[in-house]
Amino acid sequence: MPTSSASATDAAKTAPSGGVQSLERAFDLLERMADAGGEVGLSELSASSGLPLPTIHRLMRTLVDCGYVRQQPNRRYALGPRLIRLGESASRLLGTWARPYLARLVEETGETANMALLDGDEIVYVAQVPSKHSMRMFTEVGRRVLPHSTGVGKALLAHTPPDEVRALLARTGMPAATEKTITTPEGFLDALEEVRRAGYAVDDNEQEIGVRCLAVSVPNSPTAAAVSISGPAGRVTDAATERIVPILQEVAQDLSAALANPSAQG
Repeated sequence: MPTSSASATDAAKTAPSGGVQSLERAFDLLERMADAGGEVGLSELSASSGLPLPTIHRLMRTLVDCGYVRQQPNRRYALGPRLIRLGESASRLLGTWARPYLARLVEETGETANMALLDGDEIVYVAQVPSKHSMRMFTEVGRRVLPHSTGVGKALLAHTPPDEVRALLARTGMPAATEKTITTPEGFLDALEEVRRAGYAVDDNEQEIGVRCLAVSVPNSPTAAAVSISGPAGRVTDAATERIVPILQEVAQDLSAALANPSAQG
């Protein structure tokens, strides 16, 4: 049987941006599923996307067949396991793309520069460029820590609704890494308020005694990301903080612009 000309035309239909409309719609549905927590019903997707149910059903069946979506016993749809490999690879590339910006941070601040993501309830470090000082901080790429004891954790959670922050802290607990670690939800929420007020986050000996970190989030990042510098408390003083924070904020803005323009990645 020859392929229906109507179907072929529909499959090849281009979107206003010049892309293939069905592809753009499929990725939009995946992002809507992620925003909804990873599991949705077709009627929810139709309401949020404005697409008719038959169109959504056709796209979802294709995504299910490819393994990017799975249908649950309750007939709702959930993000599928094949996305995990794509996400892990993209996270590694994100760290690679960030390295020139981290190198610039090291050059301008003299301290070790890091990039970290919020992955579920944990912070994961995806890139680092070490300081040139003989006494420097080192965090292994791939290391996972809890957000309550880190500057990057505070930066990443600063604009998260308080009830969601409390739920995360209830799931992870708030173990003390040092005697200066914040160990109460109220104390952590107060710290997040200070981040919003100041525009940057501080880890003041909270993860490791003798180490201070300064961090800012990367605005409009495709996934929640933050950049930071870390160094000995004797070097990352209040006076140094006044000099370093504007550099951090500028680099975060430049990295954000680069991530928003894929062609700039060369």
